[in-house]
Amino acid sequence: MIDILAQAAAAAPTGVTGNIASAFGLLGAAIGVGLIGTKAAEAVGRNPGASGKILVQAILGMALVEGLGVLALLFAR
Repeated sequence: MIDILAQAAAAAPTGVTGNIASAFGLLGAAIGVGLIGTKAAEAVGRNPGASGKILVQAILGMALVEGLGVLALLFAR
């Protein structure tokens, strides 16, 4: 029984650190997307005529941020 607990204790930190690293990476991506959406809505409120250009820039920014989030998820170990 003690051997099983020792093996589980030795293996636990590596899995937990990878999960924590991927969680922080995805949390950063979620915050980034939220900030981009907020600022895009503010920009459209200030200048409704430029909504098409603002939408394109916001979608491009969100795609880049989400790409970094996916990379954080894939490369976290």
